Amino acid sequence: MTAPYYPQMPENSLVVLIGPARAGKTTIANTWPASQVLSLDALRETVSDDAGDQDATGDAVAALHLLLEARMRRRLFTVVDATNVTEAARRPLVAAAKRHNMLPIALLVATPGTVCVDRQGARPANRRVPEEVVIRQRKDMVDSQRRGLKAEGFTEVVYSESLYRLLPFLERLSGARQADLGLDGSDGLGDLNLVARMFGEEIVPLWQWKPGSNVAGGDRVAEIRLGQMYLTLALRTDVDGEGDVGFDVMVPCPHDDECDGYAWVPAYSVTCLFRALNGDLDDEDIVCTVHCPNTGDDQDDDPDGRADLEEQALEAIRG
Repeated sequence: MTAPYYPQMPENSLVVLIGPARAGKTTIANTWPASQVLSLDALRETVSDDAGDQDATGDAVAALHLLLEARMRRRLFTVVDATNVTEAARRPLVAAAKRHNMLPIALLVATPGTVCVDRQGARPANRRVPEEVVIRQRKDMVDSQRRGLKAEGFTEVVYSESLYRLLPFLERLSGARQADLGLDGSDGLGDLNLVARMFGEEIVPLWQWKPGSNVAGGDRVAEIRLGQMYLTLALRTDVDGEGDVGFDVMVPCPHDDECDGYAWVPAYSVTCLFRALNGDLDDEDIVCTVHCPNTGDDQDDDPDGRADLEEQALEAIRG
């Protein structure tokens, strides 16, 4: 049975999240596509490189209002993810919606203050909000509710507990996943899905398969290149003899300064790629079979150690 989408939020809506720090506003905001969400934290990071830099709040608010005006002018469904616990903060948001005949909807996230305070402990130090501030924000939200948010111009007041957002959220994630796997009729990521899962989607545009390369003993070879710097990787389809897959990255031969050959090292995260390119791998890290094609020398330094690293790689793949 299909659950209802309650409340019905028209396409020409501006949804203003209201709640203290760590109430769960961002979790709710993330159920909508990222393009529809204006996050004050994200904009604070955009203007200062630090989402916790409170000195950048003024610039972040100015950027939010500028982007909101542009979206309202285009009559685009928009969610504002910020505390918005005071009328002063909400007033320009409602005004922007009204100017363009959009419908401002107040969405209250009424998480208990004690829970919001407890959640601060899990945040990085620069993102923690003092307890007295969280309590004041919670009180401001309650006071706003009592005075009546509709009197401020909101056409509807909704509580987060009444939402049925899980179904559309999973529907959107499912569609994105099908596209990633190339199962939606498009090209998708296809055989790059494993790359994205292992190393992150940011690596995908730099990734290029190298058909016909024989440097990996017949296994498929790829290259990550940006300008003059690059890494060579091999796709291993049977790393443990049971059909599991993973990647090795090529590094210089670590055992002989005279050898201009290479070694293969398991790469199970983007950190491995960084360390390989930066030359930060210690000899004990390079535990795979070393192949020096110019000397014909093959060494098996520590197959058991390789198995340990490969197991970590497999765990990363299995998620």
